[in-house]
This record gives sequence, C-alpha cells and structure tokens, in this order.
Amino acid sequence: MTVRVSRTFEFDAPAADVWAFISDAEKRAGAISVVDTFEIHGDGTATWHVALPVPVIRSTISVETEEVERDSPNRVKFVGKSRAFRVTGEHVITEVTDGCRLANEFVVEGRIPGVESFFERNFDVELDNLEDALRRSLGPDA
Repeated sequence: MTVRVSRTFEFDAPAADVWAFISDAEKRAGAISVVDTFEIHGDGTATWHVALPVPVIRSTISVETEEVERDSPNRVKFVGKSRAFRVTGEHVITEVTDGCRLANEFVVEGRIPGVESFFERNFDVELDNLEDALRRSLGPDA
C-alpha cells in the first residue's frame, strides 16, 4: 500500500524566504518529529535516523535521502530509502499577489507491516510541524 498526502500553505512572505527554508535539508529534517537525528553530507544527500512507533521496529531506521531535483528557487524533490520504507517529498513554491504558496506532496511506500498505517495516521501532524517550523523561521507576519 502507498500513502500519499498533499497540502498547500500560503505565506505573506517573499518566495525567496520560503525557499531559504524548504531548500535546506537540515531545516526540513528538523521539522519532522520522527526524525530523531540526522547527518547532512553536503552533496545533496543526508541520513535521517527515524524512530517509528511500529511494533516490528525496535530501533531507529537509517533513511538515506537524496535530492533528486532542484529548480532554484521554485522546486525541490527528495527521495529517502530504508529497509522499512521509501519516501518521496516534493515542495513547489509559486508566487501569488501577497506572498507565495508552497505545495507539498509526500508519498510513502512501506516495506514493513505497520509503516503505511503509521504515516496515514500521522501525516497531518507532520505537515503541521513543517508549516509551524516554516512560519517560525519567517517571523510573526508571515
């Protein structure tokens, strides 16, 4: 089973400020609650250590992530692979009259029982976390 979720955020902020956050692998990883720790390798790759409360998983899972597309300052797409799941995330920024719109899409393909149901139950909270972190970085008027 594949879990797919999309959500769009609107900001009263310049697209360049949203790009500065969303194109930063450290900021993206830091906003996701199940990412316990991470290492940024500096070449468009990173390792996320993910803690999922799934019965068959007893430790953190290393997820090797890689930016597969980057169209600065509008779009970034990454793929993360692990023994438990594969995740694809894409962020697209569009300028609008009073700021910008950020469209987000995530797709998770589970490889271990319980992974998809975890993400299905928790994606809304994780997207809230991402939006909250982005708004904090932009300041109170965004």
